[in-house]
Amino acid sequence: MAAYGRPSLRDLFDEAPTPHIAHPPATHHRDFYLATDGSFRESGGGLGVVIETRDGTRVTRLSVPNQSPDNNVAEYRALHLGLDVLATRTPQTARIGLLVDHDELAANVNASVLAKRDRRYKSQHPISVPEHSGNHWRGIRARLCGFEEVRAARISSDRNPAHPLANAPGQYAHVNDEAERCVRPSVSSTGEQIPPPSRSDRGASD
Repeated sequence: MAAYGRPSLRDLFDEAPTPHIAHPPATHHRDFYLATDGSFRESGGGLGVVIETRDGTRVTRLSVPNQSPDNNVAEYRALHLGLDVLATRTPQTARIGLLVDHDELAANVNASVLAKRDRRYKSQHPISVPEHSGNHWRGIRARLCGFEEVRAARISSDRNPAHPLANAPGQYAHVNDEAERCVRPSVSSTGEQIPPPSRSDRGASD
């Protein structure tokens, strides 16, 4: 299970919309899931990161103080940080599920992923990055290219396990001392299309 008794990141990802990318049954076949959040306060905000494997095994958590000019920049910094950490713990063949509680960030990530996959793709979503986030967006895009497949899902902040880590870095500083793990899930040997938990055991009329 994820932090604070919440559902695993995989369960949250399966239930959440992925802007601009269809959500087929195979979507939940991720190797790693990354949830990030950034907070802004005049007195100082923070960045939160939670990484899990598809079976719910926690890879790492981070809760670090951060001074951002606004909340938008904090969200981009948090994802940039999370992807940097994830890249050191995963193979390049990994399939990644991202969870953020920022609509435009999720949409920008998915539009960028689709454009990279097919140069002829014409996105209905014009990518627009908040002021002071340009360097972080470039870093995010560079990291996205380092994984086999990436999708971003939009979740509400009250369901985001990274939210409390970002909002109270002083209270959760101890998570930064947790033992580091480099967990590589076993590769599934079947190509069977199994519906995610949120869609299994449902009738045709559901």
